[in-house]
Amino acid sequence: MPKTARKVLATAMLLVLVPLYALLVLAIAGAHLSGASILVQTIFFAVTGILWIFPAGAIIAWMRKP
Repeated sequence: MPKTARKVLATAMLLVLVPLYALLVLAIAGAHLSGASILVQTIFFAVTGILWIFPAGAIIAWMRKP
């Protein structure tokens, strides 16, 4: 696959991944953390806020392959 096509596809994948991931995290938080303390909610959102980097990094690594 040409590099330009990979860049376009990876961009589209990221534009889909990030909002879907955010909606998933918010749905999980709404279902399970509604009565939790602020500390638990902060830890949850801090961890899930970092976790999206791994699939995004894999997409970017795939995009940059020669």
